[in-house]
Amino acid sequence: MLHKSWILLLPVVLAAEISELQEQVAHVSKTRKGTAFQSPFAGQSVTNVTGLVTANSSSGFWLSSTTPGDSFSDDAIYVYSTSKAVLAQVAPGDIVTLNGKLSEYRSSVDYLFLTEIASPTNITKLSSGNTITPVIVGAGGLHPPTQQFSSLDVGGVLAVPGNASQVTNANPTRDPTKYGLDFWESLSGKLVKITSPTAISYPNSYKDFWVRGDWPVTGLNQRGGLTITMGDDGLPDLNPETVVIGAPLDGTKNPDVWMGSTVTDITGIVTYTFGFYTVLPLTAPTVIAHNETLQGPTTLTVPADDANCTLTFGDYNVENMTWNSTHLPLAASQVGDYLKTPDLVFLQEIQDDTGPTNDGVVSSNRTLQTFVDAIASHSNVNYSFAYIPPVDGQDGGEPGGNIRPAFLYRPERLKLVNPNYGGSLDKTEAVNNNGALGLTFNPGRIDPTNTAWNATRKPLVALFESVASGEQIVAINVHMSSKGGSSSIHGNPRPPVNGVVDKRIAQVKLLADFVGSILTLNANASIIASGDFNEYGQTDAVYGSLRTHLLDIDEAAGIPKEERYTYVYDMNSQQLDHAFISPKLQHGAEVEHLHVNNWVKYSARTSDHDPSVSRVKICTPQSNPPEPTCSTRQIGNWCAARLPTFNNLSTCAARAINYNVPRIRLIAANAFLARVVPPSLESRVRIYLADAAMIQDMVTCSVKIGASLNREGDTCLKMSEESGPFEISSLSVFQVRYLGEAIGKLISSDGRP
Repeated sequence: MLHKSWILLLPVVLAAEISELQEQVAHVSKTRKGTAFQSPFAGQSVTNVTGLVTANSSSGFWLSSTTPGDSFSDDAIYVYSTSKAVLAQVAPGDIVTLNGKLSEYRSSVDYLFLTEIASPTNITKLSSGNTITPVIVGAGGLHPPTQQFSSLDVGGVLAVPGNASQVTNANPTRDPTKYGLDFWESLSGKLVKITSPTAISYPNSYKDFWVRGDWPVTGLNQRGGLTITMGDDGLPDLNPETVVIGAPLDGTKNPDVWMGSTVTDITGIVTYTFGFYTVLPLTAPTVIAHNETLQGPTTLTVPADDANCTLTFGDYNVENMTWNSTHLPLAASQVGDYLKTPDLVFLQEIQDDTGPTNDGVVSSNRTLQTFVDAIASHSNVNYSFAYIPPVDGQDGGEPGGNIRPAFLYRPERLKLVNPNYGGSLDKTEAVNNNGALGLTFNPGRIDPTNTAWNATRKPLVALFESVASGEQIVAINVHMSSKGGSSSIHGNPRPPVNGVVDKRIAQVKLLADFVGSILTLNANASIIASGDFNEYGQTDAVYGSLRTHLLDIDEAAGIPKEERYTYVYDMNSQQLDHAFISPKLQHGAEVEHLHVNNWVKYSARTSDHDPSVSRVKICTPQSNPPEPTCSTRQIGNWCAARLPTFNNLSTCAARAINYNVPRIRLIAANAFLARVVPPSLESRVRIYLADAAMIQDMVTCSVKIGASLNREGDTCLKMSEESGPFEISSLSVFQVRYLGEAIGKLISSDGRP
């Protein structure tokens, strides 16, 4: 039996000789077309039901009215039977009459009902070979709504709390032009044709996959998938215009597809199974084309001209990785080839050193060392790592694996500030450390004994310092509770149940409070909270507390809303992995989501998450001092400067020796003075200098100097044009200016040049 939970009013055409009950059913069906989800006659018998067989399967067949109404009228129904004798009596194109029992079927209270006729009897074939015309869904036909799923989703499909009402209890009036569930329910049991379908996700283990057709859609990303966005109505848009393509009725197999694959038109029956509206193709579609474009490497590397003030960081949920995981070498190569070995990497789902073996081991030293060795082998970059092991069996994930967040960092770029590793249950706090920011444990965990973290990863906090600039960065690595326990977006609870959302709200509030404590100590702190939040950015109830302090880097960087995704599930490209940054880092922030796992076929994936790389400024680069303006006379790179007053050789020499010339030290002043030729306008002077900062060889300069005495006591040093430019090596204009002053103080014997 098909597992369906959607409800359909009995859409049948009854024979002339019908009972009072059938007259009532026919009347209700006729006057309530397209207005409700469930039939009021479930459990009652029907006779002489007449219809056109549109399709059949191993467990039943579908009937459609021989006098159909409009496109959304209730005039098709499923007839359930596994009897080979019954199924042999009908074929597509037959018009038959039959008796049976009207029932509503579902396999779970969280699903919708499927209206069906069970236990069919007295099947009579009236004619065969009749034309079957499908309802067109796509170009030239019906278009599904693109914003909302149900009128019962008050506050939107992600509103909290979920399950505030149920479709089966409310049995709401359907509006198939506005709500996605209403649209697909109105087509339940009908044969439809979806034109120009495009796959938007991977097939599941049964080869079912989601599609969009050539109708208007929202959230269309460059790859051809549909991304969760905010709708024009200000509510989250999770793309109700999509539908599942289920198992073909003729036993053929659906093809391997992935995001952006186009397939041939699909003709099939709309039904409800395993919690979703599904189209069962008459035969499997074939692939027209795959989107073979592959993800390129990040462009967000450290620029050579601003390395000191730039920080690059990556985020990657590596999906249950232990030291001997088959995907570890692939993930290591991705860190090198695609992430381009950023300064800092936020990792999630690092397992202990024995993986899923439940033996009490919690250390992941071997796992992380194997990983960083693999990265080094591939890229010649040697990472250090930092983590805190969990208490055995207390942080969720695969049993025995003890997953935890961990940092990789490049020691030539970053270092831990006063390392003081906390234990599994030690609570780290932000403190004032002699005027600088500090942590009581570095690295440490945020309030690890708080019940909000039960069976969940505790955030890992580390205070890093840039080796080049000395700037501090607070990094917070998160992996919040998963969405396990969520109900189907096509299910009975409305709004749908968002699994353990209350825990994520509490967890993000603890994170926000910790961030607030840092900003209280230093409002200009550089803070990055990144990782697997296990929640869509559109769920305001979860992120409200954190957004009072930090901004999602996608928002700061202005990433198009359709391109904000790191994960693909059901019909949606979605973002579970986020990076939130403090105000200091927001200006000029950049991020790229690298779709190395969700742009390839399923068998080629390394993880179920895509990694991301971001680039931020942690300080303002120092600008070079302005070059001085020559207000006297400039020859070549030298500017003649006004000289200080001097009266005799001894005071001149003392000033020269003690003169505060930046970066220049005069060598062997006495030896030089001894070699000064008695006053002459044509004397040639040889000067020895050393630049202490550059530690270069002594610079030799030869210059013909002409000078004249100003009777007010000021002397102006000149360079004769015929002597050529002042020859000097490895000194800036700024330095040369003061060199000129030093020369002037030394070239005098008795007050005259």
